[in-house]
Amino acid sequence: MVTLGEYAARLGGTVLGDPATPIERISAIDDVDETTLTFATDERYLRNALASRAAAVLTEARLAARAPDPRKPLLLVESARAALAALLADLEPPRCAGPYRHPSAIVDASATIERDVYIGALAIVAARARIGAESVLMAGVTIGEDARAGQRCTFHPRAMLLDRCVAGDRVVLQPGAVIGSDGFGYAFFDGRFAKIPQIGNVVLGDDVEIGANTCVDRAQTGSTTIGEGTKIDNLVQIGHNCRIGRHCGFAAMSGLAGSTKVGDYTVVGGQCGFRGHISVGSRVKIAGNSMVWGDVPDGAFISGQPARDHHSELRQQVRLRNLEKLYERVSALERK
Repeated sequence: MVTLGEYAARLGGTVLGDPATPIERISAIDDVDETTLTFATDERYLRNALASRAAAVLTEARLAARAPDPRKPLLLVESARAALAALLADLEPPRCAGPYRHPSAIVDASATIERDVYIGALAIVAARARIGAESVLMAGVTIGEDARAGQRCTFHPRAMLLDRCVAGDRVVLQPGAVIGSDGFGYAFFDGRFAKIPQIGNVVLGDDVEIGANTCVDRAQTGSTTIGEGTKIDNLVQIGHNCRIGRHCGFAAMSGLAGSTKVGDYTVVGGQCGFRGHISVGSRVKIAGNSMVWGDVPDGAFISGQPARDHHSELRQQVRLRNLEKLYERVSALERK
């Protein structure tokens, strides 16, 4: 049992209401009871949270200022998402800790395993691979020949860092992620596809996270690169020789064809497609389900198929919705 005031002290927030309110659990709005601290990141969620059974609500001061009658205690912070992340981190199960090597793991004698590494059941560490200190390789992880993983990496079950690929410090590979699969490179010759050898690798910067069943293809030559702090969701395809900058975010089911370049701090919605051999700038926002067919300048906000300036796309959608009325008017004029 923790009081709302204790949570406020931990987060550097303030309490509007009774700081002695007891809190037993933290949960989203659809799973609350009288002992729950729930959270709200916009006005609609705040209205729903205030009308719920929750004991108290974690929200931002700017939102609470517009709430007519709180009716229950509020924990006010600058950023509700950042505060929620801090609270949930205290409840997260601890990481596996080394030194540990399961009897069924296969570690080549030439591999370098630094201190306090955890190697789970049926994991494979191939020849000349290097695993940094305090890293965790869970069940079925594969580390290829000459691959390198930095310190405090966490590779979830059946993740793969294949031959000659490199992961920086604190990299997270979710289950089934494949780093270093062959790029999709073929030449059509004499009536059939001939495979072009993919002899490059993949380099992941520090603090990169790759989602479940996401594939990052090795380069045909050189490196496919993903910059420091970039987060990539589940079921994303990164083609060979792509270069993605620092602190970008890619939502699920997006796909980048080969040699796509993306700058820093760019955010990509779900189910977006990139033609390949194009350059997308820094601090770009790309709405979900967009098809990016050409270069994009820094700071743009684009959407649509093909993607273009978001406000232009919205105006076009309005025109399309009015097309039936326009057709009826023209038909009536023609009949007259």
